Amino acid sequence: MGKTKVAVIGLGGIAQLVHLPYLTRIENVEITAVAEINKNRLNTIADKFNIKERYKDHNELLANCDTSAIIIATPTNTHKEIAIACLKADRDALVEKPLARTYNESKLISEAAKKYKRKIMVGMNLRYRPDAMILKSLINAGEIGQPFYIKCGWLRRQSSSQKWFTKKEESGGGVIIDLNILLLDMALWLLNFPPVSSVTTQNYYQNTKTVEDTSISFLRCADSSCISIESSWSLPLEKDFFYFDVYGAKGAASLNPFHIHKKIEDRFIDLTPFQTESALNLFRKSYMNELKSFIGAVNGLNPVFSSADDSLSRMEVIEAMYKSSAQNKEIKL
Repeated sequence: MGKTKVAVIGLGGIAQLVHLPYLTRIENVEITAVAEINKNRLNTIADKFNIKERYKDHNELLANCDTSAIIIATPTNTHKEIAIACLKADRDALVEKPLARTYNESKLISEAAKKYKRKIMVGMNLRYRPDAMILKSLINAGEIGQPFYIKCGWLRRQSSSQKWFTKKEESGGGVIIDLNILLLDMALWLLNFPPVSSVTTQNYYQNTKTVEDTSISFLRCADSSCISIESSWSLPLEKDFFYFDVYGAKGAASLNPFHIHKKIEDRFIDLTPFQTESALNLFRKSYMNELKSFIGAVNGLNPVFSSADDSLSRMEVIEAMYKSSAQNKEIKL
């Protein structure tokens, strides 16, 4: 099989730190072009990665570049326009999360993928952590019984310092869009996607004006399982803190670090592997696995594991979170 030609639209932090350096390490991938509206950044980054084809406009790239796959790493308010343009130009695309600012924008992208018979994958990298994939296989094998409660959180510094990131009209939201959406996606994936029946959320604006910088949610699912999610850019911490705990009828498991305890008779037995990977290695591998999965989907080797349709149901819950906080009540879906 020849190399898969990939172009990257948007050369901000995620493209510089993840997409471009990681794509260069995949043997069957060739980065053919990049697009970025900031001319200085465009030339600096393209020079760094030795990419000859460079464009200031994504439409020029789509019209002139020989590529079969696109990675969209632009501000969220541009996702709908760029994603639909890529699909219309007969390209598959990986869109950095979130798919779009709203459910309606996401639906338009999903409908375009069906109309033009192309693939859209959304960057939900937590699913691709090696420890998360092991946990998924253990749950599927019934090692901890039927999961009934997931408690998770992510407290960290603001993910981006760019001005658009804290403007609701451009980003779509704050920590809910930045962090909650990833936690929600992984929780529902591990639970095998039960419908969410109700959402209760409280948002806080400690250091921000138009987007929330702290959010606390409680979700009830149709199968009686529950999910608790907290996220923040503003709570005082010495370092970033990520946790993910799953409780089942026959045991429990957690990530970061990875632990698994199985109930045998009246005792919990520690089945945690002796060697565990560092948080940094797991983060790196999650993105590499995600990119390899996208390239595999483009070439028909595997399905799209985090699709636009998946994101539609995530966005429905996300919008319920905002509605719950604004109305100060539980929202039923």
